[in-house]
Amino acid sequence: MTDLSNAPAYVAAGLLALFAVVCGTVMLYRLVRYLLADPMTRASLRLRRRIRRSWKRTARLHHLTVTDRTPTTAGQLTAPNGRPEPRVIAPAIRTRVDRVGVTIRMRTLPGIGPVELGEAVSYLAATWKCPRVSVQVDKPGWLVLRAVHTDPLTRPVDYTPTGAAPTGKDLWTWPVGTDEYAAPVLQPLNEVPGMTIGGLPGYGKTSLINSFIARLAPSGAVQFAVVDGKASAAAQSDYTDLADRLFRFVGSDLEEANRFFHEMVDLHARRTEHSRAMLGTQNMWQVGPSATWPWLVLVIDEAYTFFREQKGSDPQTKKRAALAAENVRLVEHLVRQGRSAGILVILATQKVTGDALPTSIRDVCSVSLSFAQRTTDAAVAALGEDIRNWPDASPLLLQDPEYVGVASMLTPKRVGFLRVRTPYLSAADAGRIARETAHLTRDPATLLPPPPQGTDFTKAA
Repeated sequence: MTDLSNAPAYVAAGLLALFAVVCGTVMLYRLVRYLLADPMTRASLRLRRRIRRSWKRTARLHHLTVTDRTPTTAGQLTAPNGRPEPRVIAPAIRTRVDRVGVTIRMRTLPGIGPVELGEAVSYLAATWKCPRVSVQVDKPGWLVLRAVHTDPLTRPVDYTPTGAAPTGKDLWTWPVGTDEYAAPVLQPLNEVPGMTIGGLPGYGKTSLINSFIARLAPSGAVQFAVVDGKASAAAQSDYTDLADRLFRFVGSDLEEANRFFHEMVDLHARRTEHSRAMLGTQNMWQVGPSATWPWLVLVIDEAYTFFREQKGSDPQTKKRAALAAENVRLVEHLVRQGRSAGILVILATQKVTGDALPTSIRDVCSVSLSFAQRTTDAAVAALGEDIRNWPDASPLLLQDPEYVGVASMLTPKRVGFLRVRTPYLSAADAGRIARETAHLTRDPATLLPPPPQGTDFTKAA
């Protein structure tokens, strides 16, 4: 007959042995993974171990815990006199390692959300001994923290156009650059009426626009015009190398710019008039751009040149003031109503404040980027009031030379802000692409039936 008196001891010994085998297997797996990893991944693995091992204590030190005074049933049954102590709860986390850092998914708690984490990220970076920690909203109830031992944003990225024409959704899906996760940032631009780009001189505004044009230049379904407020002619402009691919270049002359804005409003009106007959719809984006109805990208660089208020009582100043006021009205019309006709307006200026870029235009633009800024007011003007709640993403932090080419970005349907390393396009590559694609340049006005004699659409704008 079997003796069962020692069965509990055998079961306990078996469970202990199983536990030891599991722990040993996990430790062996981690050791093998660490030894086989490249040096950067090893650094990420060490960072993750540091984060996980100290998380509960770190959360308490940085006020990222909540105190729950409601006792649980188990607590009531086991506590002396049925009075359990309040529980201090730290947010639950999950971690994932890559070559440049650790991604931490954190469950939110009452009173512990993106604002509280945003205030603590600099302290977390110091605690975890890493150069940067950032936070963004993942989905309801979850946040994503990013701790990096090597900041991808400090590594310049060169862009070499292949000359291949983007098609389908790739045409209007803009690869802006890479974020601090070292992941590509893709921004759909269909149905986008306007975009603002701000930042200090020399930090990447023009390079970003040049790379944007160069990427789309091989497609005959896109046409470009540039109005540059800091050059009087294309040969003196930062867009010289791409001049062959522009159907129009306008310099800093206020009257010439005004005439061109009139032409653009006229073009918009004519497109609206003929869109149903030529496309079968009033919204070009329902069928997409084509060589016969191209997506029109209008770049207005150093936009303040054409919009700023002119003060003075002499006739010349009054004339310039009237032109500036009319420019505001015309460009506002294009931004507000040009989307369905396939017109995108990109406005670039150093400070996106109301005196440089009127709010009636700026606030309609749904995509905004800002390179380095020196003041909080300039950052707020460029990205909106909400940037105050995301100090780790502020363009004020991008003034270091390492961050030339890095922008903070606000996009539709996204909570918070992205920091993006934008690509650099060399003048030689820009010129090569422009020369190879110059035969695709068309004035969009010539693709439409001519207007009746004497028609002036701009009076209705």
